[in-house]
Amino acid sequence: MTVSADHSASPVTALSSALPREYVHKSAHSEVLLTGWRAVAPDEYVITAQWPRAHSFYSPDASGHHDPLLLAESVRQAIPLLSHVAYDVPFGHRQIWDTFSYSMNAEALAVGSTPADIVLRISCSGVTRRGRRLAGLTMHVTATRDGAFLGTAEARFTNQPPAVYQRLRGSNADLDQVAARIIPLPPPLTPRRVGRDRFHDVVLSATSSTHRTQLRADINHPILFDHPVDHAPGMLLLEAVRQAAYGCTFPRRGVLTDLEIRFFRYAELNSPCWIETTPIPDGTAAAGRLPVRVSARQNGEDVFTATATITAAPARSLCPAL
Repeated sequence: MTVSADHSASPVTALSSALPREYVHKSAHSEVLLTGWRAVAPDEYVITAQWPRAHSFYSPDASGHHDPLLLAESVRQAIPLLSHVAYDVPFGHRQIWDTFSYSMNAEALAVGSTPADIVLRISCSGVTRRGRRLAGLTMHVTATRDGAFLGTAEARFTNQPPAVYQRLRGSNADLDQVAARIIPLPPPLTPRRVGRDRFHDVVLSATSSTHRTQLRADINHPILFDHPVDHAPGMLLLEAVRQAAYGCTFPRRGVLTDLEIRFFRYAELNSPCWIETTPIPDGTAAAGRLPVRVSARQNGEDVFTATATITAAPARSLCPAL
């Protein structure tokens, strides 16, 4: 088993590296954020991670903040890691999000002169099993950066063995059939409107309504589709929430400091998925917090509902004029 590096050791002996990519369900070694783990009590763990100063997709914003979705991706990677190394889940099983949320301290996201060293302290509750097999649990996460409070997160997921997953998905689990039925990629929104620099990274397409967009699931995107999958990945849906919230609050800009999402079903790749936004008038706009309700529907059914809060950048940040 891989354990966390001992940061009290001398620079000569304190060697560190990313965890094996198989533990976090990534194909690219370069996309592994987690660097170590250790158990501290029954169902309690410490996981270390490192966030790069620059990333090809989760890049810092114009105000010099790390992308807060790096926390979401760190927690996502922790789900299969702990499933395999702490709860004896075999490779090939699928971990499926039910709910996910986080709340971030924007000031702690400032990019420094070195990569950000992150510690995730995780407590697991609601651990259920079917026989000896893990059926699901909830992870409660407190994140720190170099000892300073960074934020909290919570994720509830279920674990399904291949036979159960196949039964749940039916023909949608066949990657060849899915690839043959993927709908054409619609044109992207203007990157600036959704907080992006490149058309390639825009995951939404315009419709006739300003509060409704279509999901763009580009299966050739090297980060969002790190490997072939039979449905829209969870991180793609989180990015859609973020871009929808930015589009709803445009031209105001800030940091996605708070996110809550509940998943109801898979977002399929063979039919349009519609993303709808509604500003939430909760009286916090004057304080620089802009909450937005985001939902997704496909084939007349709810895929997810979410609340995303855009918080104005801290006063010390220098934001270019829009």
